[in-house]
Amino acid sequence: MEGVYIQDFRINGLLISLASLLFLGIILLSYRLFMLGMLPIVFLFFIYILTPIYRSTVSLFIFFLVGTLLFQMVTGYYAEWDISKKMKIMLNRSSLLLIIGGLWLSILLSKQHVFLFTTLPDWKKRIVFPFHSIKLSSFLFFGLVGSATIFIPLLFLDGSSFTKSFVTYGIFFSIINAFLEEFLWRGIMLSSLKSNVSTFFAVFTTSTGFGLLHISIGIPLVMSLLFSLGGLFYAVVVLKTNSIYPAIAFHLIINLGMVFNGWIF
Repeated sequence: MEGVYIQDFRINGLLISLASLLFLGIILLSYRLFMLGMLPIVFLFFIYILTPIYRSTVSLFIFFLVGTLLFQMVTGYYAEWDISKKMKIMLNRSSLLLIIGGLWLSILLSKQHVFLFTTLPDWKKRIVFPFHSIKLSSFLFFGLVGSATIFIPLLFLDGSSFTKSFVTYGIFFSIINAFLEEFLWRGIMLSSLKSNVSTFFAVFTTSTGFGLLHISIGIPLVMSLLFSLGGLFYAVVVLKTNSIYPAIAFHLIINLGMVFNGWIF
């Protein structure tokens, strides 16, 4: 029995180490400290070689950080272009495909079969919580109402600044960002981790990583960590509905509100 406890301790310690290396890599690469950011990748590579446990997860983290490195290098290249700030933001968000491509390559090399949560929600399903259950339609309605509260500050803004081009930009930005971020974090990362480790670890890692990656677009560290709460909410929505689409819809609404409030410009 003591041997089992020691083994569990070692496994938990390994998972904590893997998550710590992932988070450290995201932070360093987001601040464009590329040489230091390579160190977590190197450590993960050695862990992959030396430890047969959780190799699919280690591979996923390695390819995520390599994709993040490419993402930062490419977006830095865009920054030198003589184009509008709005276009640079759109290119930045579209470049998340580099990270997604890295994750997909890892899954192919690991020969994993991931669910990706791409099925439509079962509207007849009831969402079960510890002390009660609720219809899926009601659950999504309350989530929609909660997300829509981000538009409340608009009541106190001058609506004359909402030009057609600004509204068009807000819609396209929100669609691209919500779809790519959700497919990256909840579609690929959460699905892959959930099939290899505990659901708790999968949710914690993807939610925290989701928040930290916002450092790369200039959001301070503390605020980025607060964004992890949004990642936690989206993860719960995906797991409860068994579908990524409601999370994409909620994420889109939040992004749209942030643009129209002038928080993303």
